[in-house]
Amino acid sequence: MDRVAIIGASMTQFGKREGWLRDLLVEAATACLDDVGVEGHDLDHLYVSNMASGEFEGQTGVMNMLAHDIGALPVYTQRIDQTSSSGGSGAYAACQSIASGASELTLLVGGEKMTHRSTAESTDVIASIAHPVEYKHGVTLPSFAGLTARYYLEKYDAPRESLAKVAVKNHRNGVDNPHAQFQKEVDLETVLESPIVADPLRLYDFCPITDGSAALLFCPEEVASEYTDDYVVVSGVAGATDTHVVHERLDPSVMGGVVESGRKAFQMAGLEPDDIDVAELHDMFTILEFLQSEGLGFFEKGAGWKAIDEGKTDRDGELPVNTSGGLKSKGHPLGASGVAQIYEIYTQLTGDAGPRQVEAEVGLTCNVGGFGNCVSTTIMEAGR
Repeated sequence: MDRVAIIGASMTQFGKREGWLRDLLVEAATACLDDVGVEGHDLDHLYVSNMASGEFEGQTGVMNMLAHDIGALPVYTQRIDQTSSSGGSGAYAACQSIASGASELTLLVGGEKMTHRSTAESTDVIASIAHPVEYKHGVTLPSFAGLTARYYLEKYDAPRESLAKVAVKNHRNGVDNPHAQFQKEVDLETVLESPIVADPLRLYDFCPITDGSAALLFCPEEVASEYTDDYVVVSGVAGATDTHVVHERLDPSVMGGVVESGRKAFQMAGLEPDDIDVAELHDMFTILEFLQSEGLGFFEKGAGWKAIDEGKTDRDGELPVNTSGGLKSKGHPLGASGVAQIYEIYTQLTGDAGPRQVEAEVGLTCNVGGFGNCVSTTIMEAGR
Protein backbone atom coordinates (compact mmCIF):
# COMPACT_ATOMS: atom_id res chain seq x y z
CA MET A 1 0.00 0.00 0.00
CA ASP A 2 1.26 3.47 -0.89
CA ARG A 3 2.27 5.96 1.78
CA VAL A 4 0.05 9.01 1.76
CA ALA A 5 1.03 12.68 1.55
CA ILE A 6 -0.91 15.87 2.23
CA ILE A 7 0.09 18.41 -0.40
CA GLY A 8 -2.33 21.23 0.28
CA ALA A 9 -4.40 22.62 3.13
CA SER A 10 -6.72 25.50 3.89
CA MET A 11 -8.94 26.81 6.65
CA THR A 12 -11.64 29.45 6.68
CA GLN A 13 -12.17 31.98 9.42
CA PHE A 14 -13.89 30.24 12.34
CA GLY A 15 -16.67 31.97 14.29
CA LYS A 16 -20.07 33.39 13.45
CA ARG A 17 -20.20 33.36 9.65
CA GLU A 18 -22.68 34.61 7.10
CA GLY A 19 -24.06 32.26 4.45
CA TRP A 20 -24.57 28.52 4.78
CA LEU A 21 -22.52 25.34 5.02
CA ARG A 22 -22.39 25.13 1.24
CA ASP A 23 -20.63 28.50 1.10
CA LEU A 24 -18.10 27.53 3.76
CA LEU A 25 -17.26 24.24 2.05
CA VAL A 26 -16.68 25.96 -1.29
CA GLU A 27 -14.48 28.59 0.36
CA ALA A 28 -12.19 26.00 1.96
CA ALA A 29 -12.16 23.64 -1.04
CA THR A 30 -11.30 26.39 -3.51
CA ALA A 31 -8.51 27.78 -1.33
CA CYS A 32 -7.00 24.30 -0.91
CA LEU A 33 -7.06 23.52 -4.64
CA ASP A 34 -5.63 26.95 -5.45
CA ASP A 35 -2.86 26.33 -2.91
CA VAL A 36 -1.64 23.41 -5.00
CA GLY A 37 -2.72 24.63 -8.41
CA VAL A 38 -5.08 21.82 -9.38
CA GLU A 39 -8.65 21.92 -10.65
CA GLY A 40 -11.76 20.25 -9.33
CA HIS A 41 -11.96 17.94 -12.33
CA ASP A 42 -8.51 16.56 -11.43
CA LEU A 43 -9.94 14.89 -8.31
CA ASP A 44 -10.76 11.21 -8.11
CA HIS A 45 -12.45 11.26 -4.70
CA LEU A 46 -14.15 14.06 -2.76
CA TYR A 47 -15.06 13.52 0.91
CA VAL A 48 -17.04 15.91 3.10
CA SER A 49 -16.79 15.55 6.88
CA ASN A 50 -20.00 16.82 8.42
CA MET A 51 -22.03 15.75 11.42
CA ALA A 52 -25.40 17.44 11.16
CA SER A 53 -26.20 19.50 8.06
CA GLY A 54 -29.68 17.99 8.06
CA GLU A 55 -30.33 18.86 11.71
CA PHE A 56 -28.80 22.34 11.58
CA GLU A 57 -29.92 23.43 8.09
CA GLY A 58 -32.38 20.86 6.77
CA GLN A 59 -29.88 20.23 3.98
CA THR A 60 -28.39 16.88 2.95
CA GLY A 61 -26.35 15.80 -0.06
CA VAL A 62 -23.75 18.47 0.72
CA MET A 63 -20.93 16.42 -0.83
CA ASN A 64 -22.69 16.33 -4.19
CA MET A 65 -23.42 20.05 -4.08
CA LEU A 66 -19.76 20.72 -3.40
CA ALA A 67 -18.70 18.52 -6.33
CA HIS A 68 -20.96 20.58 -8.57
CA ASP A 69 -19.86 23.94 -7.15
CA ILE A 70 -16.12 23.32 -7.61
CA GLY A 71 -16.41 21.66 -11.02
CA ALA A 72 -15.29 18.25 -9.80
CA LEU A 73 -17.70 16.09 -11.82
CA PRO A 74 -17.72 13.09 -12.25
CA VAL A 75 -15.74 12.65 -9.00
CA TYR A 76 -16.77 9.97 -6.48
CA THR A 77 -18.27 11.63 -3.40
CA GLN A 78 -18.95 10.54 0.16
CA ARG A 79 -20.10 12.26 3.35
CA ILE A 80 -18.26 11.19 6.50
CA ASP A 81 -20.26 11.44 9.71
CA GLN A 82 -18.72 10.22 12.93
CA THR A 83 -20.20 12.88 15.19
CA SER A 84 -17.62 15.40 16.43
CA SER A 85 -14.77 13.18 15.21
CA SER A 86 -16.02 13.37 11.61
CA GLY A 87 -12.98 15.37 10.52
CA GLY A 88 -10.43 12.85 11.76
CA SER A 89 -12.51 10.02 10.34
CA GLY A 90 -12.60 11.83 7.01
CA ALA A 91 -8.81 11.99 7.01
CA TYR A 92 -8.69 8.26 7.76
CA ALA A 93 -11.01 7.58 4.80
CA ALA A 94 -9.01 9.87 2.52
CA CYS A 95 -5.79 8.07 3.46
CA GLN A 96 -7.42 4.72 2.73
CA SER A 97 -8.59 5.93 -0.66
CA ILE A 98 -5.05 6.87 -1.64
CA ALA A 99 -3.22 3.97 0.03
CA SER A 100 -5.50 1.41 -1.62
CA GLY A 101 -4.78 2.81 -5.07
CA ALA A 102 -8.44 3.70 -5.65
CA SER A 103 -7.60 7.40 -5.95
CA GLU A 104 -4.59 9.44 -7.05
CA LEU A 105 -5.97 12.73 -5.75
CA THR A 106 -8.47 13.00 -2.88
CA LEU A 107 -9.90 16.21 -1.44
CA LEU A 108 -11.31 16.22 2.09
CA VAL A 109 -13.41 19.17 3.20
CA GLY A 110 -14.85 19.38 6.71
CA GLY A 111 -17.46 21.90 7.78
CA GLU A 112 -20.39 22.80 10.01
CA LYS A 113 -22.79 25.76 10.21
CA MET A 114 -24.18 26.09 13.74
CA THR A 115 -24.48 29.67 15.01
CA HIS A 116 -27.79 30.44 13.29
CA ARG A 117 -29.50 28.10 15.74
CA SER A 118 -30.12 28.97 19.39
CA THR A 119 -27.79 27.62 22.06
CA ALA A 120 -30.56 25.31 23.27
CA GLU A 121 -31.19 23.96 19.76
CA SER A 122 -27.47 23.43 19.07
CA THR A 123 -27.01 21.75 22.44
CA ASP A 124 -29.87 19.37 21.68
CA VAL A 125 -28.35 18.41 18.31
CA ILE A 126 -25.00 17.75 19.96
CA ALA A 127 -26.66 15.84 22.82
CA SER A 128 -28.07 13.40 20.28
CA ILE A 129 -24.58 11.87 20.23
CA ALA A 130 -25.35 10.30 23.61
CA HIS A 131 -26.90 6.87 24.01
CA PRO A 132 -30.73 7.03 24.05
CA VAL A 133 -30.74 5.64 27.59
CA GLU A 134 -28.67 8.63 28.73
CA TYR A 135 -30.28 11.18 26.40
CA LYS A 136 -33.84 10.53 27.67
CA HIS A 137 -32.68 11.41 31.18
CA GLY A 138 -31.33 14.75 29.97
CA VAL A 139 -27.68 13.81 30.28
CA THR A 140 -25.51 16.03 28.05
CA LEU A 141 -21.82 16.02 27.14
CA PRO A 142 -21.14 18.92 29.55
CA SER A 143 -22.67 16.75 32.29
CA PHE A 144 -20.21 13.96 31.55
CA ALA A 145 -17.37 16.47 31.47
CA GLY A 146 -18.28 17.93 34.84
CA LEU A 147 -18.64 14.53 36.50
CA THR A 148 -15.36 13.31 35.01
CA ALA A 149 -13.52 16.49 35.96
CA ARG A 150 -14.63 16.19 39.59
CA TYR A 151 -13.63 12.51 39.64
CA TYR A 152 -10.21 13.32 38.14
CA LEU A 153 -9.48 16.25 40.46
CA GLU A 154 -10.32 14.20 43.54
CA LYS A 155 -8.60 10.98 42.42
CA TYR A 156 -5.32 12.65 41.49
CA ASP A 157 -5.39 15.49 44.02
CA ALA A 158 -5.26 18.02 41.20
CA PRO A 159 -6.05 21.68 41.89
CA ARG A 160 -9.02 23.30 40.15
CA GLU A 161 -6.60 25.89 38.78
CA SER A 162 -4.93 23.25 36.59
CA LEU A 163 -8.04 23.05 34.38
CA ALA A 164 -8.22 26.82 34.17
CA LYS A 165 -4.59 26.90 33.02
CA VAL A 166 -5.57 24.84 29.96
CA ALA A 167 -8.03 27.56 28.94
CA VAL A 168 -5.47 30.30 29.62
CA LYS A 169 -2.81 28.52 27.54
CA ASN A 170 -5.06 27.82 24.59
CA HIS A 171 -6.48 31.34 24.50
CA ARG A 172 -2.92 32.66 24.57
CA ASN A 173 -2.06 30.47 21.56
CA GLY A 174 -5.22 31.55 19.75
CA VAL A 175 -4.11 35.17 19.76
CA ASP A 176 -1.59 34.28 17.04
CA ASN A 177 -4.06 32.28 14.92
CA PRO A 178 -5.77 34.60 12.41
CA HIS A 179 -8.47 31.94 11.78
CA ALA A 180 -9.43 31.50 15.45
CA GLN A 181 -12.86 32.47 16.72
CA PHE A 182 -11.38 34.04 19.85
CA GLN A 183 -8.09 35.92 19.46
CA LYS A 184 -7.95 37.28 22.97
CA GLU A 185 -6.09 36.20 26.08
CA VAL A 186 -7.87 35.41 29.34
CA ASP A 187 -6.35 35.31 32.81
CA LEU A 188 -6.71 32.67 35.48
CA GLU A 189 -9.07 34.77 37.58
CA THR A 190 -11.45 35.31 34.66
CA VAL A 191 -11.68 31.57 34.01
CA LEU A 192 -12.16 30.66 37.67
CA GLU A 193 -14.86 33.30 38.21
CA SER A 194 -16.86 32.62 35.04
CA PRO A 195 -20.37 31.13 35.45
CA ILE A 196 -20.67 27.47 36.47
CA VAL A 197 -21.93 25.20 33.66
CA ALA A 198 -21.32 21.70 35.05
CA ASP A 199 -19.58 21.89 38.40
CA PRO A 200 -16.60 22.12 38.72
CA LEU A 201 -16.40 23.27 35.08
CA ARG A 202 -17.20 26.87 34.24
CA LEU A 203 -17.97 28.77 31.07
CA TYR A 204 -14.33 29.15 30.05
CA ASP A 205 -13.76 25.41 30.36
CA PHE A 206 -15.94 24.87 27.28
CA CYS A 207 -15.40 25.51 23.58
CA PRO A 208 -17.85 27.76 21.68
CA ILE A 209 -20.50 27.02 19.05
CA THR A 210 -18.83 27.75 15.72
CA ASP A 211 -19.19 28.00 11.95
CA GLY A 212 -16.24 27.08 9.77
CA SER A 213 -14.60 24.80 7.25
CA ALA A 214 -11.16 23.34 6.47
CA ALA A 215 -9.74 21.27 3.62
CA LEU A 216 -6.85 18.89 2.87
CA LEU A 217 -5.57 17.47 -0.43
CA PHE A 218 -4.10 13.95 -0.41
CA CYS A 219 -1.97 12.02 -2.94
CA PRO A 220 0.58 9.15 -2.93
CA GLU A 221 3.86 10.17 -1.32
CA GLU A 222 5.80 9.08 -4.39
CA VAL A 223 4.25 11.85 -6.51
CA ALA A 224 3.92 14.57 -3.85
CA SER A 225 7.05 16.40 -5.02
CA GLU A 226 5.49 16.79 -8.47
CA TYR A 227 2.93 19.13 -6.91
CA THR A 228 4.90 20.93 -4.20
CA ASP A 229 8.15 21.02 -2.25
CA ASP A 230 6.22 21.52 1.00
CA TYR A 231 4.19 18.51 2.04
CA VAL A 232 3.71 16.15 4.96
CA VAL A 233 3.42 12.38 5.10
CA VAL A 234 0.73 10.60 7.10
CA SER A 235 2.84 7.89 8.73
CA GLY A 236 0.16 6.61 11.09
CA VAL A 237 -3.62 6.84 11.25
CA ALA A 238 -6.13 4.78 13.23
CA GLY A 239 -9.57 4.89 14.76
CA ALA A 240 -11.27 3.17 17.69
CA THR A 241 -14.42 3.24 19.80
CA ASP A 242 -15.28 3.01 23.48
CA THR A 243 -18.51 2.09 25.25
CA HIS A 244 -21.35 4.27 24.00
CA VAL A 245 -22.89 4.28 27.48
CA VAL A 246 -20.30 6.28 29.40
CA HIS A 247 -21.16 4.93 32.87
CA GLU A 248 -20.28 1.40 31.71
CA ARG A 249 -16.58 2.29 31.59
CA LEU A 250 -14.43 0.84 34.34
CA ASP A 251 -12.63 4.17 34.82
CA PRO A 252 -14.36 7.32 33.50
CA SER A 253 -11.02 9.12 33.35
CA VAL A 254 -9.73 6.65 30.75
CA MET A 255 -10.93 7.03 27.16
CA GLY A 256 -10.39 3.61 25.63
CA GLY A 257 -10.83 4.93 22.10
CA VAL A 258 -7.97 7.38 22.65
CA VAL A 259 -5.71 4.68 24.06
CA GLU A 260 -6.44 2.18 21.29
CA SER A 261 -6.39 4.57 18.32
CA GLY A 262 -3.15 6.05 19.61
CA ARG A 263 -1.57 2.64 20.07
CA LYS A 264 -2.47 1.62 16.52
CA ALA A 265 -1.33 4.90 14.99
CA PHE A 266 2.03 4.75 16.77
CA GLN A 267 2.47 1.13 15.71
CA MET A 268 1.72 1.98 12.08
CA ALA A 269 4.14 4.93 12.14
CA GLY A 270 6.86 2.97 13.96
CA LEU A 271 7.11 5.79 16.49
CA GLU A 272 6.68 6.37 20.23
CA PRO A 273 5.02 9.21 22.17
CA ASP A 274 8.45 10.73 22.85
CA ASP A 275 8.92 11.18 19.09
CA ILE A 276 6.05 13.69 18.83
CA ASP A 277 7.11 17.34 18.64
CA VAL A 278 3.69 19.03 18.58
CA ALA A 279 0.12 17.84 19.14
CA GLU A 280 -3.43 19.05 18.57
CA LEU A 281 -5.84 17.52 21.10
CA HIS A 282 -9.63 17.71 21.19
CA ASP A 283 -10.22 20.15 24.06
CA MET A 284 -13.98 20.48 23.72
CA PHE A 285 -13.73 20.66 27.52
CA THR A 286 -10.51 21.49 29.37
CA ILE A 287 -10.52 18.13 31.18
CA LEU A 288 -10.19 16.35 27.83
CA GLU A 289 -6.70 17.73 27.29
CA PHE A 290 -5.57 15.86 30.40
CA LEU A 291 -7.36 12.63 29.48
CA GLN A 292 -5.98 12.56 25.94
CA SER A 293 -2.41 13.54 26.82
CA GLU A 294 -2.37 10.64 29.30
CA GLY A 295 -4.24 8.18 27.08
CA LEU A 296 -1.82 8.77 24.22
CA GLY A 297 1.16 8.10 26.49
CA PHE A 298 2.62 11.60 26.63
CA PHE A 299 2.29 11.66 30.42
CA GLU A 300 1.63 9.06 33.10
CA LYS A 301 -1.94 8.47 34.27
CA GLY A 302 -2.97 11.27 36.59
CA ALA A 303 0.03 13.44 35.63
CA GLY A 304 -1.53 15.45 32.80
CA TRP A 305 -2.44 18.24 35.19
CA LYS A 306 1.16 18.43 36.40
CA ALA A 307 2.35 18.90 32.81
CA ILE A 308 0.19 21.99 32.32
CA ASP A 309 1.19 23.23 35.77
CA GLU A 310 4.88 22.90 34.87
CA GLY A 311 4.51 24.52 31.44
CA LYS A 312 5.41 21.35 29.52
CA THR A 313 2.54 21.85 27.05
CA ASP A 314 3.18 25.55 26.46
CA ARG A 315 4.30 26.64 23.02
CA ASP A 316 7.90 26.79 24.27
CA GLY A 317 7.53 23.64 26.40
CA GLU A 318 8.66 20.05 25.92
CA LEU A 319 5.50 19.11 24.00
CA PRO A 320 3.51 22.08 22.65
CA VAL A 321 -0.19 21.18 22.73
CA ASN A 322 -2.86 23.07 20.78
CA THR A 323 -0.64 25.72 19.22
CA SER A 324 -3.68 26.65 17.13
CA GLY A 325 -5.59 27.68 20.25
CA GLY A 326 -7.38 24.35 20.29
CA LEU A 327 -11.13 23.99 20.07
CA LYS A 328 -11.28 26.24 23.14
CA SER A 329 -10.03 29.36 21.33
CA LYS A 330 -10.14 28.39 17.65
CA GLY A 331 -13.73 27.14 17.85
CA HIS A 332 -15.46 23.82 17.21
CA PRO A 333 -17.49 23.52 13.98
CA LEU A 334 -18.17 19.83 14.49
CA GLY A 335 -17.33 18.35 11.09
CA ALA A 336 -14.41 20.71 10.50
CA SER A 337 -12.50 20.41 13.78
CA GLY A 338 -10.54 17.25 12.98
CA VAL A 339 -9.59 18.62 9.57
CA ALA A 340 -8.52 21.93 11.14
CA GLN A 341 -6.38 20.03 13.65
CA ILE A 342 -4.49 18.42 10.77
CA TYR A 343 -4.28 21.80 9.02
CA GLU A 344 -2.46 23.16 12.08
CA ILE A 345 0.04 20.29 12.15
CA TYR A 346 0.52 20.65 8.39
CA THR A 347 1.42 24.33 8.81
CA GLN A 348 3.77 23.52 11.69
CA LEU A 349 5.61 20.78 9.79
CA THR A 350 5.92 22.89 6.63
CA GLY A 351 7.18 25.87 8.65
CA ASP A 352 4.22 28.06 7.73
CA ALA A 353 2.66 28.66 11.16
CA GLY A 354 3.87 32.25 11.50
CA PRO A 355 4.17 33.62 15.05
CA ARG A 356 2.89 30.36 16.56
CA GLN A 357 5.60 28.29 14.81
CA VAL A 358 7.44 25.71 16.90
CA GLU A 359 10.35 23.46 16.02
CA ALA A 360 8.71 20.28 14.77
CA GLU A 361 9.33 17.37 12.42
CA VAL A 362 6.61 15.03 13.73
CA GLY A 363 3.09 15.95 14.83
CA LEU A 364 -0.09 14.25 16.08
CA THR A 365 -3.80 15.00 16.13
CA CYS A 366 -6.49 13.35 18.25
CA ASN A 367 -10.10 13.98 17.23
CA VAL A 368 -12.78 12.77 19.66
CA GLY A 369 -16.44 12.02 19.00
CA GLY A 370 -18.96 12.45 21.79
CA PHE A 371 -17.38 11.78 25.17
CA GLY A 372 -14.76 9.43 23.78
CA ASN A 373 -17.32 7.24 22.00
CA CYS A 374 -15.21 7.27 18.83
CA VAL A 375 -11.69 8.59 18.23
CA SER A 376 -9.31 9.10 15.31
CA THR A 377 -5.57 9.65 15.80
CA THR A 378 -3.28 10.82 13.00
CA ILE A 379 0.52 11.05 13.01
CA MET A 380 2.33 13.14 10.39
CA GLU A 381 5.95 13.73 9.47
CA ALA A 382 7.58 16.48 7.44
CA GLY A 383 8.09 15.44 3.81
CA ARG A 384 11.60 14.50 2.81
